[in-house]
Amino acid sequence: MNASLKAAMAAVTLAAAVTLPASAQELKIGYVNSERVLRDAAPAKVAQTKLEAEFGRREKDLNDQTAKLKAAADKLDKDGPTLSEAERTRRQRELLEQDRDLQRRRREFQEDLNQRKNEELAGIVERANKVIKSIFETEKYDLILQDQSVVMAGPRVDITDKVIKALSSGR
Repeated sequence: MNASLKAAMAAVTLAAAVTLPASAQELKIGYVNSERVLRDAAPAKVAQTKLEAEFGRREKDLNDQTAKLKAAADKLDKDGPTLSEAERTRRQRELLEQDRDLQRRRREFQEDLNQRKNEELAGIVERANKVIKSIFETEKYDLILQDQSVVMAGPRVDITDKVIKALSSGR
């Protein structure tokens, strides 16, 4: 390779090295891990506490009912050989009815809990989106991505902690 070709290649390489970082610095990209926001931000923790208070008693009642039903089934298994056929059948039928009722109540509980969780999460997501928009505008980002569209993100572009901090401070 002659000297002028080497010099030309070096000049092109140097020009690329000088212009590439400048253009890369012009584009400001941020990334938000929404799962962490919905888990770690103060409003998410408040919502979780609120849901536990609202549904804790019902859940405890269902768990107590489950324990009673299991105890009754164990008692039937133990007493079964000494019972008459009619008495054993009657108790089995009662247990089956109680189990169906318990399963129905557990499904209703789960549906109610899921509905309330979704309501609480919707409010948090709305507030988080406002915070993200505010950060986007005030810090002049060109692009902010969330989980669904990101395969990997380095700590330099991760603004999740900023979002959590702003959301937790009530911004």
